[in-house]
Amino acid sequence: MLPSLFISHGSPMLALQPGASGVALSQLAAGLPKPTAILLVSAHWESSELRVNGARQPATLHDFGGFPAPLYQIQYPAPGSPALAAQVVELLAEAGLVAQVDPTRPLDHGAWVPLSLLYPQADIPVVQLSLPSRLGPALQNRIGHCLSVLRRQGVLLIGSGSITHNLGELDWHASPQTITPWAKDFRDWIVEHLEHGDEAALLDYRRQAPHAQRNHPSDEHLLPLFFARAAGERFSLVHQGFTYGALGMDIYRFD
Repeated sequence: MLPSLFISHGSPMLALQPGASGVALSQLAAGLPKPTAILLVSAHWESSELRVNGARQPATLHDFGGFPAPLYQIQYPAPGSPALAAQVVELLAEAGLVAQVDPTRPLDHGAWVPLSLLYPQADIPVVQLSLPSRLGPALQNRIGHCLSVLRRQGVLLIGSGSITHNLGELDWHASPQTITPWAKDFRDWIVEHLEHGDEAALLDYRRQAPHAQRNHPSDEHLLPLFFARAAGERFSLVHQGFTYGALGMDIYRFD
């Protein structure tokens, strides 16, 4: 059975400059059975209600500005899966959650950037589930539990966000060895509580974790972690690191 994954997708430049994260993602994919499909929750598709991408051939969305021209040339032409989208809606309904199919939603960079490093052939169907971020981690916990059954069908479940995400305090010239203490403290707290399975503390991270507000002025980039964690069980660390001093690049798996 496939695991669920949490991937810190970093800057969109990861697609052109994959570095250590790219190596980790490539090695991770090589060690997994090839998925029948991928279901992904990205921090970059926020919504007020649950929506599921049901496009047959989702476009590649370049939802950022100010980057080098080659980044805008990248396409990730993976097929969609209307059948999986319909099944996701069904499973959510069984759990009392209403979701609508969006037949035109493209893949945002929170999806295609990490996928381009995991599965560069773009030959695995991809479905995205939106992120009702205002409803917080408890909803993502519920959704992850609800959709975990898909792992038994060979579907790879991914939460794509960032373990730390305060763009206003990044040092764009920092070396990969530079780690800001307040970002490391937060990341280490999350890892410790994942290792101990302390769900209550994790759900209450904004009160309990050190420097939570500083690391996540808004929490949309951490919420996909709760989806991935609830969809799996046993936590393991795939990769750790920081870019720009305080942008965490951690990758976690839940078997």
